[in-house]
Amino acid sequence: MSIKTIADVDLSKKTVLVRVDFNVPLESGRITDNSRIRAALPTIDYLIKRSAKVILLSHLGRPKGQKNLKYSLRPTAQELSRLLGSSVLFVEDCLAADAQKTIVEMEYGSVMMLENLRFYAEEEENNEEFAKKLAAYGNAYVNDAFGTAHRAHASTAGITHMLPIKVAGFLMQKELEFLGNRTANPERPFTVILGGAKVSDKIGVIDALLDKCDNMLIGGAMAYTFHLAQGKQVGNSLVEKDRVADATAALQKASQKGVKILLPTDSIGTNTLNFEMRTIGHTKTFSEDIPAGWQGVDIGPKTIEIFSEIIGKSKTIFWNGPMGIFEITACAEGTFAIAKAVAQSDGTSIVGGGDSITAINKSGFSSRIDFMSTGGGASLEFLEGKKMPGVTALDHKSM
Repeated sequence: MSIKTIADVDLSKKTVLVRVDFNVPLESGRITDNSRIRAALPTIDYLIKRSAKVILLSHLGRPKGQKNLKYSLRPTAQELSRLLGSSVLFVEDCLAADAQKTIVEMEYGSVMMLENLRFYAEEEENNEEFAKKLAAYGNAYVNDAFGTAHRAHASTAGITHMLPIKVAGFLMQKELEFLGNRTANPERPFTVILGGAKVSDKIGVIDALLDKCDNMLIGGAMAYTFHLAQGKQVGNSLVEKDRVADATAALQKASQKGVKILLPTDSIGTNTLNFEMRTIGHTKTFSEDIPAGWQGVDIGPKTIEIFSEIIGKSKTIFWNGPMGIFEITACAEGTFAIAKAVAQSDGTSIVGGGDSITAINKSGFSSRIDFMSTGGGASLEFLEGKKMPGVTALDHKSM
């Protein structure tokens, strides 16, 4: 896409509003995965070196338009300060009365973070007055939050109508490059790996990627809905019976397109599961059919072998969604084995956000992945071809 980036404009000595996605996982106020913060560092560093005043805008969680310190961005400001090796100013209210004065007085080349935008309902409502108040803090805008670009909110869409410069950051640029160009014109064979719980979450991206890929490997609980479509027994496995027709249609489209859809040929099953307690009962390996009283929780060793062989021969790989309940150690082998196969492949590897990022980080292979999207749901919507308000609102290069 011909979107202007921070490299295309002069932002030196400007006050730059940067929409970042610091919606990170927190436990007892402690950040458990700082991937999204680290991903924004190239843009922030670039602006600091150009003596810009960097004003960071973000949301965290779903406070539903109310101030709730459980969702405070203060821990992310502290983590960013640690990563930068310099202090980050923190404003406790994004519309604080003294915010403008603080911005005027801050030094060029320094960084400020405003408190959670979603403490105001006006953010998600794309309220014009709220957007104007945010826009008044700066004279240029950078969107580096691909994970929110599929939403028309005040800080992603409304604000762009009120500032003369509105461009993409380096992370946004990479997201568009890898999820756009690298999948639209892939080096072949192009293999898509999809996992997770629900076909309903991914039927759109399945349909879109069947027009582009050579192989589609399906794991996770969504595979059992596909097995139902094939008339197989899935025991007590998590399925969406109302999506069997969608699975059938996908299998038919793949056949028509000459795309290989591969489902698990064996599964690890358990007779009891308590996800909250992270415990399971006895486990067995089943070949395709799973009997009543058992539920699938991971792909089996034969499937790992087949999937890994295909991945190893691929030149472009896109992976979204775990192969099993990787949060429980006994059900994580399939996901981690696929992570290893993707990491060791010579092809371009793209991991599509959400649980996939958590899984690849836990596997220890994240450093060997070419690109890990911060987008989650946004990455899937982009791959489906849906409009991205936060992208289309940015300045375009003249063709």
